[in-house]
Amino acid sequence: MFEAVHGTAPDIVGKGIANPTGLMMSAAMMLDHIGQGDAAARMRKGIMAALADENSRTGDLKGKANTVGFTDAIVRAIES
Repeated sequence: MFEAVHGTAPDIVGKGIANPTGLMMSAAMMLDHIGQGDAAARMRKGIMAALADENSRTGDLKGKANTVGFTDAIVRAIES
């Protein structure tokens, strides 16, 4: 089983302020488990790139991005 270990955070639903890092890292673990190590490594690289830039980090990490902005930054890093 691969899941982010946290609550459902009903107080922030629909606000675009959630940090999806735990969920995405769980997905990378799943990719490793099913033999997709290259995809997992790309995902981790994208996450780390997004976390390194305050413009793409979510507010809980003293960043300026919302959930979509953070995710978009990860996708851009993966595609580059």
